[in-house]
Amino acid sequence: MEDATGLTSMALVPTGSGDIVRQLNAAAARHGWGWPTTIVAFVLGLLTMPFGVMVWLLAIPLCWWLFLRDKARRTVVLFYDVNDQPAAWFDSFVGMWPWLTQSAKLWREVQNGRVQTTYQHKTNAGASNLVSRLSAVAGLKGPRHLATNIVVPSLTAGKSSLYFLPDRVLVCDHKRYSDVSYSHLRADGYRQRFIETPGHLPKDAEQVDQTWQYVNVKGGPDRRYSNNPVLPVMLYGQVDLSSLEGLDWRLQISRAQAAAHLAEVLAAVPRVPG
Repeated sequence: MEDATGLTSMALVPTGSGDIVRQLNAAAARHGWGWPTTIVAFVLGLLTMPFGVMVWLLAIPLCWWLFLRDKARRTVVLFYDVNDQPAAWFDSFVGMWPWLTQSAKLWREVQNGRVQTTYQHKTNAGASNLVSRLSAVAGLKGPRHLATNIVVPSLTAGKSSLYFLPDRVLVCDHKRYSDVSYSHLRADGYRQRFIETPGHLPKDAEQVDQTWQYVNVKGGPDRRYSNNPVLPVMLYGQVDLSSLEGLDWRLQISRAQAAAHLAEVLAAVPRVPG
């Protein structure tokens, strides 16, 4: 199995304009004082009872002010004033996002490996590739360190996220940011057959075939195994988001049609002046 996640945001060279990435990383690196001060004040109040009530009353406005200060210091404000063709494109992008948010299941491919021997082929349901996946979530909320006047389509898998802004894609891993300009982004969408494990299958996916855990060279069930479960073959959508700088997101979607819609909209992005 080989890694299929590309470079993280720590190693990905930003290609967007301006210094938004630098500001976001600076904001994310700042420590908050609201919660530590609140905990200290609470413990101090318990230790000094009955005078602790007075300590708590005095600490309330201080802690509140610290929470507001932390939020301001750890947030970058980004105001978009987009018109004409770029505005129409971003509206269409947000308009198609329900294809992902309403999909029953999303996954991000994190590892893959090619089946190389006949034995591997026969013991892995006849698959030509093996894939390791993480569950992913699509939403319309930007990163916690960004305040903006627009909705932000997002994809999150584990501790990694993509945020789609009008002029760039923000890449976030473990509170570290980078970005990819749309002129550097490549999106390939297609349909793909996938051998799924039995159980709760996505309700919006189409089952196109079936196979067995152990198969013979002709693709039928291997009769030597008494416990040889039937596995459904599903038709999913696949979107590969990549850049020459090292971005690599391989998104699998239970709604097979969604992949083509996403790739088509990303291919139609207009150039946005700096």
